[in-house]
Amino acid sequence: MKQQHKSQKQDQKLRDIGRLILRFMNKKTSKIYNYKQIADGIEYKNPRQRELVIQALHKLKAEDKIKETDKNKYILNLQITDTLTGVIDFAANGNAYVKVEGLEEDIFIHQKNVKDALQGDTVLIVTYHFKGKKLEGSVLEVLERASDTFVGTFQYVQHKDFGFVVVDKKQINNDFFIPKNKINGAKDGEKVVVKMLNWDANSKNPEGEIIQILGLSGEHETEIHSILAEYGLPYDFPTEVEADAGKIDRTITPEEVKKRRDMRKILTFTIDPKDAKDFDDAISLQKLDNGNWEIGVHIADVSHYVRPGTILDDEAYKRATSVYLVDRVVPMLPEVLSNDVCSLRPNEDKFTFSAVFELNENAELVNQWFGRTIIHSDRRFAYEEAQERIETGKGDLAEEILLLDKLAKILRKERLKHGAIAFDRMEVKFNLNENNDPIGVYFKISKDANHLIEEFMLLANKKVSEYVSLTRKGEETGNTFVYRIHDDPDPTKLLALKDFVSTFGYRMNLANSKKVAESMNKLLKDVKGKGEENMVETLAMRTMSKAVYSTENIGHYGLAFSHYSHFTSPIRRYPDLVAHRLLQHYLDGGKSPNAAEYEEMMKHCSAQERLAADAERDSIKYMQVKFMEKHVGEFFEGVVSGTADFGFWVEIPENGAEGLIKLRDLIDDSYFHEPKSHSIVGMRTGRTFQLGDTVKIKVIKANLVAKQLDFKIVD
Repeated sequence: MKQQHKSQKQDQKLRDIGRLILRFMNKKTSKIYNYKQIADGIEYKNPRQRELVIQALHKLKAEDKIKETDKNKYILNLQITDTLTGVIDFAANGNAYVKVEGLEEDIFIHQKNVKDALQGDTVLIVTYHFKGKKLEGSVLEVLERASDTFVGTFQYVQHKDFGFVVVDKKQINNDFFIPKNKINGAKDGEKVVVKMLNWDANSKNPEGEIIQILGLSGEHETEIHSILAEYGLPYDFPTEVEADAGKIDRTITPEEVKKRRDMRKILTFTIDPKDAKDFDDAISLQKLDNGNWEIGVHIADVSHYVRPGTILDDEAYKRATSVYLVDRVVPMLPEVLSNDVCSLRPNEDKFTFSAVFELNENAELVNQWFGRTIIHSDRRFAYEEAQERIETGKGDLAEEILLLDKLAKILRKERLKHGAIAFDRMEVKFNLNENNDPIGVYFKISKDANHLIEEFMLLANKKVSEYVSLTRKGEETGNTFVYRIHDDPDPTKLLALKDFVSTFGYRMNLANSKKVAESMNKLLKDVKGKGEENMVETLAMRTMSKAVYSTENIGHYGLAFSHYSHFTSPIRRYPDLVAHRLLQHYLDGGKSPNAAEYEEMMKHCSAQERLAADAERDSIKYMQVKFMEKHVGEFFEGVVSGTADFGFWVEIPENGAEGLIKLRDLIDDSYFHEPKSHSIVGMRTGRTFQLGDTVKIKVIKANLVAKQLDFKIVD
C-alpha cells in the first residue's frame, strides 16, 4: 500500500512538472527545445530536478503531447489537430466554454470532455468540428489551476468513515472526496475550506483535505467568512503585521514638518459617508489676493508610514484593496493605520500628499502644485450635512461649500461636454440591527455633495497623471507610471443595446465615439424614473469594458480623459500608494524605473479588485435573501431583469431583491429562450416575458446558503 502511495505521489509530481513544461513550450509552439532549455525554462536547475524533467518529458512523449525531433530535442505535438490555450467557464449544467485570447467566439466543451478541469482553470484544448457542425473542443490538460482551495459543506458518510465536500460554487459539479485522515475534525453540515490534493484519472471525484472549518452552514458569521474564503480574501491580519503597525512612529516631528508645505492655517474639511472611519481625502479652500481660489486636494500620506520591503507593505500589496461587505470592512491596512494614524480626522495635525490648484471663477486652471504637506482638518461633514448646506444655503461653512459646489458643477459640465459618460447607479444599502440582521433596505443615490467631492478627486487624479506623463509642451515623457485605463465599449454589445432600446422608443447614434457618449448620456437621462430604468442602465453598463490598472496608458473612455491615475485613496487601494511613491520619485528628479515590475503589480491589483467586487456583490445577494426570508409566501410586483435558457430573473424594485423563475415551473405552456430580444416565449400561446416587463410574483423559497431566491409567476 505504502509503495502504491509513493508511486501515486511520484506520478502526480511528474504530471505537475509536465504541466509546467507544456506551459513553457506553449509560449512558442513552433520552437524545438533541448531538455536543458526546458529545465532552465521551468527553473529546474539541480541534477535531481533535471532527472525529474527527463522522466516528465518521456511521460509527455508517451502521451503524444510532445514529439522528439532529434535525440533529446522536443517540440509540441500540434498534430493532434489544433490545440489552443484558454480559460474555462462552466455552466450550471456541467457543459463549459473556453475563452481563448484573440478568438471572438468561446469554444464549447461538452461535459463529458472537460476532463479534470474546474471553473476558471487555464486549459489546453484540442478543437474539432463535431459532426461537421460548430467548432467544439476537448480538454487535454489543465495547465494552471485557478485555485486549489474551495468552500463548501462537509457531508460525513457515517459507516464508511469518509466524507464529501459539496462545493458552494454553482459552476463546480464535482464533490471532493475526503478520506478519514483528512477530515481534520470537521463535523457533518459544517462549512469548510477544502484543499485539492489530487485527482486520479480514473476517479469521478477529486481528493481533498479540510484545511479550515468556518462554522455551521447558514449562520451569519459562517456565511460572511465563506464569501471571503471563496475569493481567497482574508478576514484578519497576521499577528506580526498587526504588531508592525502598532510600532509605527506617529509623532509629528519638527524635522519632518520642515520638509513639507505647512497648510495647517488654511480652512480644511472632509466630506464622507456618515459611517466612514477611513478618511482618505480632505479639501482646503482660500481666496488669493488676485481674486482666484486656491483649492487643495489633500490625500493621506500613507507612503510616509508604509515603506516598500516591510511586512506591512507586503500585506497591503497582497490584499491590494479594502473589501466593503454589507456588514463590515476588511481593510487593506490594519485599523491603527486606516482609521487612526493615516485617517484625516478633524482637529488633528496630519501628514498629507497634496495637489493644490489655483482656479478662477470659471473653474479654469491657472496654476498647480504637487507635494508633501501637513494639514489640520477643521470639520468633518457627512454627505447629508454637506448636501443640506447646498440645498438650503444654511449652516456652518455653507458659503464655502456652495462655492466648491459651483466650481464642481462647471468641471462636471465640461467633462460631459468632452464625452464623459454619467453613470449614476443606485446602490442597495441595508439597515442592520445589532445582530446584523437586515431590518430595512434603502437606495444610496449620488447627490450634489457626492459630485462635489468626485469632481475634485477626478481633477487631482487627472492632473497628477498628466504631470508625470506629459512635458510642458504636452509631449509624452515616457515615464513609467500607473494608470487607471478604460477601453472603448464593445461594438457588438453596443449594436445589441441600440436594437433593444429601440423597442422602448429610445434612439442611439453609434457613428463615432463622441456620438456614442452623447447617445449614452441622453439614454441614461431619458430613462430616469421609468420602469425600465434599472434594466437599461444595467445593459448600458454591460456594453462597457472593465476599467483596470496598467503601466500602458490607453486613456479612460468613460471619463473621456487621455491620462488618468488613481491617486486619491491610498488607505484603501494599493495602486494609489504606488502612484504616491512614483510621483515623489519624479518630484525628487528621479529617473524612470523599469515598467515591467510595475505592470506585474498592476495586474495583481486589477485581479484583487475583481475578487473584492465579486465578494461585495455576493454579500449584498446574501443580505437580500436574508431580508426576503421573512417575506416567503408574499406577493410583489417585479420587473423582468434577466433571461437565460433555463429561466428568467425578476427584480423587486422596492428592495432590489432578484429571484429566479424556472421555465419548468411555467406549466401553462412550453417556453423557450429568445436571446436576441431578451425574451422567454410560449410555443403554443406566444405568451412572452421580456426584459423590462412588469410581472406579479410570489416568493416561494429563500435559500441562504446558495444566496438564491425562487419566485413563481402569479396571474
